[in-house]
Amino acid sequence: MTQLILEQALNGLQFGLMLFLIAAGLTLVFGIMDMIHLSHGSLYMGGAYLGAAAAQASGSFLVGLSAAVLGMAVIGVLLETAVLRHFYRRDHLAQVLATFALILISNDLVRMIWGPQPLLLNPPEALAGPIELFGFSYPAYRLLIIAVGLGIALALYWLIGHTRAGMWVRAGAANRAMAEALGVDVRRLFTGLFALGAALAALAGVLLGPLLAVQVGMGENILILAFVVIVIGGIGSIRGALVGSLLVGIVDTLGRALLPTLLRAVAPADVASQLGPALASIAIYLLMAGVLFWRPAGLFPARA
Repeated sequence: MTQLILEQALNGLQFGLMLFLIAAGLTLVFGIMDMIHLSHGSLYMGGAYLGAAAAQASGSFLVGLSAAVLGMAVIGVLLETAVLRHFYRRDHLAQVLATFALILISNDLVRMIWGPQPLLLNPPEALAGPIELFGFSYPAYRLLIIAVGLGIALALYWLIGHTRAGMWVRAGAANRAMAEALGVDVRRLFTGLFALGAALAALAGVLLGPLLAVQVGMGENILILAFVVIVIGGIGSIRGALVGSLLVGIVDTLGRALLPTLLRAVAPADVASQLGPALASIAIYLLMAGVLFWRPAGLFPARA
């Protein structure tokens, strides 16, 4: 039982860090731009497809990863300057409708380019097998994902907390009007933030591609979890996005692994196997409701 809990805790850490890569860009876009960007999940999907296509063409996972991150950063810049910039000063309903339309357009574009069938994305051959860790075997590729996620989290912490660009970001999150009055080029800041968010979403898409199906519509489900994360952590807060992602990842993973086992003590096996994952999903939203009840602005609000 101890081994199961430890293994699932590592899985939850891995999933939480991948959620963080998606939620970090989304919380900055939402917190600083005041933009409800529903199509952020499409950037995650586009990164997975670009990475899978480039990896298949080159035979190298690293080439696919690089192509996805750079390609989606460029697409993010084009999307922000050509479309989304015109909706910053519109009401949230207009933003929701516009970005929802982008979801539909993105899904159709992916079907036109790659077809309706999922793409195969294999992990690097050197990391395809397990390694011994704490007395049990654990997939090496999942450990790579954990290492990359922690590295990105530290890099974002340094960028936001210890650089001039990060100071502008924090100022924009705290008081956008004052940042503009002090001479911050908000337009360029917004474009850079959007490119960073798109690149991080693409990175998550490629890293999760070998574990999940690279298929049309894959961004919608994870987008819901990303919004839960930023609500728990606090809109506009990188630290909140990290803490919220880890909480959601661990609660979801441990719940799906342990609840069916616990329920078998009081219910038939088939009922427990169906009820356990459902209760794990509910637990995430109960966690969000509890945080909103005690701290309506989230655990670490940017404007605190």
